[in-house]
Amino acid sequence: MPLFARIITLTNFVIASSALSFQIFVLEPWHQTLDDQFQALKTEHIAMLKRHGEELSAIRSQIEALKEKEAKRGKEEFLR
Repeated sequence: MPLFARIITLTNFVIASSALSFQIFVLEPWHQTLDDQFQALKTEHIAMLKRHGEELSAIRSQIEALKEKEAKRGKEEFLR
C-alpha cells in the first residue's frame, strides 16, 4: 500500500510540474504577445476613430455650406 501511495504522489507531482511549466513557458509568453497585439489594435482603432471623426466634420461642413447656398438661392428666386 505505501508503494501505491508513493506512486500516486509522484504522479501528481509530475503532472503539476508539467502544468506549471506549460503555463510559465508557453501560456505566459503567448498572453504577453496577445496583450501587445491588443494594445496595437487599440491604438490603431483610436487613430481610425479620429480620422473618421474628421471626415464626418468635413462632410457636415459641406452639407451646411450647401444648405446655406440653397437658402440664398431660394431667397433670390423669391425676391424676383
